[in-house]
Amino acid sequence: MSGLNLYALLGEPVHHSLSPALHNAAFKALQIDGLYVALRTWDELVGPLMRSLAVSGGGGNVTLPHKRAAADALDRASEDVRATGACNVFWWEECVGLCGDNTDVEAFCRAAEAVLGSSLEDRRVLVLGAGGAARAVVHGCVREGASGIDIVNRTRARAEGLARDLGSPANVSVLDELDARSPRTYDLVVNATSLGLAPSDPLPLDLGAVKCEAILDLVYGREGTRLVNAARDAAKRAEDGRRMLVEQATASFARWFDREPPREVMYEVVRLSD
Repeated sequence: MSGLNLYALLGEPVHHSLSPALHNAAFKALQIDGLYVALRTWDELVGPLMRSLAVSGGGGNVTLPHKRAAADALDRASEDVRATGACNVFWWEECVGLCGDNTDVEAFCRAAEAVLGSSLEDRRVLVLGAGGAARAVVHGCVREGASGIDIVNRTRARAEGLARDLGSPANVSVLDELDARSPRTYDLVVNATSLGLAPSDPLPLDLGAVKCEAILDLVYGREGTRLVNAARDAAKRAEDGRRMLVEQATASFARWFDREPPREVMYEVVRLSD
């Protein structure tokens, strides 16, 4: 065990995560001397943990609610980190130090294209939430040319801050609420909140308040999330966050090792988790 490089997912909660199974399967398939673990942690420990893991030859990922703290800890941030203020993958480079990226942007765009059946260009998107994941989603939608992006969050000021931090794009709007009496029409609805992690969580959206083609829930569960199940019952195309998880994992792997991961091995882990 002492010869293994350690990689970790830093967050709270992390007990549900498939990331260790995904990455350890990839390490085994390619005979990489690495071990990936999930570590429950707190904001003030995120930076020191990232630096310790990376400088010792490993790296890792960061999830809710620590992506902003992770961005603040970097010596060099990617363009997507600078745009979103959030970091979800980190590694070490000599003469540079602690490096990070936000591969949630790339992963979301790939997952959205899969559930829609085409690109985000000229699509109308509703984003639920205004945290680190939502920033990646909105930035990805803007980058890919979505025609309109509406944001709904429990705290309007935080959603307005998100739009402002991204440069207040003309195609981004903040809504106070959704009204089932006059449902809005979207091509894609994205749940970028943490609602759904616990079985007792309420639905993040009243499906009667929107008319939509597809739903992408960034949360995932072994039996599907309540939102995804409800959407499918309503005859809508819907996926939970496992596709995005794999896309994010493959992008992270490429940052750490500068090579393509065994994508099919990773997808098999997800399939076996159903």
